[in-house]
Amino acid sequence: MTEHLLRIDNLEVRYGDLIGVSDVSLQVPAGSVVALLGSNGGGKTTVLNAIAGLIPVHSGSIRFNGEEIGGQSAFAIVRKGLALSPEGWRLFVQQSVENNLLLGATPLRDKARTAALLERVYEVFPKLKERRSQRAGTMSGGERQMLAVGRALMSDPKLLMLDEPSLGLAPAVVESMYETFGRLHREGLTILLAEQSIELALEVSDFATVLQVGKSVLSGTAAALAQDPQVQKAYLGA
Repeated sequence: MTEHLLRIDNLEVRYGDLIGVSDVSLQVPAGSVVALLGSNGGGKTTVLNAIAGLIPVHSGSIRFNGEEIGGQSAFAIVRKGLALSPEGWRLFVQQSVENNLLLGATPLRDKARTAALLERVYEVFPKLKERRSQRAGTMSGGERQMLAVGRALMSDPKLLMLDEPSLGLAPAVVESMYETFGRLHREGLTILLAEQSIELALEVSDFATVLQVGKSVLSGTAAALAQDPQVQKAYLGA
C-alpha cells in the first residue's frame, strides 16, 4: 500500500479546444476524507470524472494505489477499487431500486459476493430495503442520493468519490447522509468529496484542496484551510 491511496499531479483535461482543468494536483491518504472545494465551474466534477475514467486525460498523472490509471477504462478503474457517486445521481429511473443496486455490482470479479454486498447496502440504508421494488424515478431527492451512493458501494470500493452529495437536499436529509458518510469512513472507507457547501465539507474532512478556474490553488489540512483568510473571504462569508 502506498502512502497516498490516490495521487494526482498536474492534471489537464480538455473538451475539444476547451480546457476543463489545466493544472490540478492533490493527494488522498488511505483512510482519510479529502474535500475538493471550489465555486461552480471550478472543475471539481471534471476532476472526479477524469479519475473515474469517464473522460480522457490530456496530460498529467493519476495514480491509484501506486498504479497509473489515467487513460484506463471506467470499468477497469472500478474493478481496482474506486467508485463514483455522481452529481445528479444518473440512475436508471424506470428500473427498480434493487436493479439499480445490482447494476453497481457488475464490475465484481467474484459475483458470489453480490448478495452479501446488497445486504450490506440495505443495512446502511434501510429505506432502500423498504423501497427495493419501487421504481427509482418515483423516489425523493434524498432517496435517490442514497441509491446513488448505495450503487457505488456495491462495487466494494476502497475509495468512494462523492460529487455534490448535498446538492438540492433539505438540511435534515444532508445531516443524515453525512452521518452515514462518517460511519462508512470509521469503518475504513477512504472518501474524496466534492462539495458545494464549503463549511460542511471542511467540518467533516481531514484534508482539502481548493480549485479556482481549473487549477488547484490551496491544499492542506481542513482545519488550517478553515482558518485561512483567503478561504474565509472567498467561501465562508468572512
